[in-house]
Amino acid sequence: MNYATIKYYDIANGPGVRTSIFVSGCRHHCPGCFNEVAWDFGYGQPFGKAVRNEIFASCQPDYIAGISLLGGEPFEPENQRELLPFVRNFRALYPNKSVWCYSGYTWEQLTGSVPCPARCEVTDELLSLLDVLVDGRFVEAQHDISLRFRGSSNQRLLDVPKSLAAKSPVWWEDEQVFATHSM
Repeated sequence: MNYATIKYYDIANGPGVRTSIFVSGCRHHCPGCFNEVAWDFGYGQPFGKAVRNEIFASCQPDYIAGISLLGGEPFEPENQRELLPFVRNFRALYPNKSVWCYSGYTWEQLTGSVPCPARCEVTDELLSLLDVLVDGRFVEAQHDISLRFRGSSNQRLLDVPKSLAAKSPVWWEDEQVFATHSM
């Protein structure tokens, strides 16, 4: 797997200060995508051991809230297989930090209730290691800059542990000050 970029000290892709990993490779090709260059699976640099260790080290300070996985598309099967051991190791090192993931695939597709070419032998385990899934393709006609942590109004911020327990999508609850704020 390749990665397009890594943003250390990111505040745009989840709550708090995070390290965001933008993987390469995406088959969605959403019109208006902000990261079209990352559609190519060969773009960027290899996601090797040294890079992974740099990411782990970047998360050591207490003020780092966690990691966010973006793309490209983290849930392309090729990327899932590489991300699973990485996220397992992150969880072992930092059990109290959060893992967010952005995917153009929906909860229903990733959990198998709707057929999806992205589902593979590691999908269920990778999902189980996430705290929040921001699901759904970016839809340019529904683009809204006032939305927190998502680009278009069709996308959902799902609390993965609660969704798995309920066997249906459960929205992530934002801090009250943000949940009631309107622009």
